[in-house]
Amino acid sequence: MYICICSNITDSEIKQAVENGARDVRDLNRELCVGGTCGKCTRAARQVIHSHLNQENTSCAAANG
Repeated sequence: MYICICSNITDSEIKQAVENGARDVRDLNRELCVGGTCGKCTRAARQVIHSHLNQENTSCAAANG
């Protein structure tokens, strides 16, 4: 699903950036130019970041559990 229409960035690309170390919209802006044009995507991008980080944490906890 497209998150940032201005830069043609999908949720999959954001998830990949999170896996590579991005932790906030500022990181995404530096890496993918998310939110750099109109800024309307920042809320959705933030949700993808938090959701993916929570999913990673849950997966790690289950593997260590």
